Amino acid sequence: MTDQLTPEQLDAVMQEADLIKSPEEVLAALDRLAEEITERLAGKMPVVYTVMNGGLLMAGQLLPKLNFPLEVGYMHATRYRGETTGGPELQWQAPPSVPMADRHVLILDDIFDEGHTLAEVVEACRQQGAKEVLTAVLCTKDHDRKTDALTVDFSGMNVEDRFLFGCGMDYRGYWRNTLGIYAVKGL
Repeated sequence: MTDQLTPEQLDAVMQEADLIKSPEEVLAALDRLAEEITERLAGKMPVVYTVMNGGLLMAGQLLPKLNFPLEVGYMHATRYRGETTGGPELQWQAPPSVPMADRHVLILDDIFDEGHTLAEVVEACRQQGAKEVLTAVLCTKDHDRKTDALTVDFSGMNVEDRFLFGCGMDYRGYWRNTLGIYAVKGL
């Protein structure tokens, strides 16, 4: 980040933000996701990767609802690097932690916005020999700027095309830790 935010500035962002999805709506979406994922992957013993940092809160809420044997891994890939817009290239800060050759793979992430980062992550998993790569996101943004390279397999809810934070999504590195989803005022 190019400038340091104060606690007062970050508190003001939250106080002025619009609540887009309540914690109750988020939890209901996670319940639906768990049912759909269980129906598709029960008995397959998948490895479930969380894309850090955005997918962390979703994974923490979702994984206990998946009542079948699975292995958990993580990866950290970003195009944002603490900025509010993504750069042109994917940067691996932590490559996938569990071998995935001949495995069913489920990638968890916070949001399907334009999809470039997630599409590159999926392709990297395929190149490592995954038998099947599925994606699950908490939110899908409503707009027509999505990449043609990816369609998500599981999505918890649609959200409006605004600058969102909460439930894994951040405002300049902060506010990932709320269970509700908020939009920055005016964005």
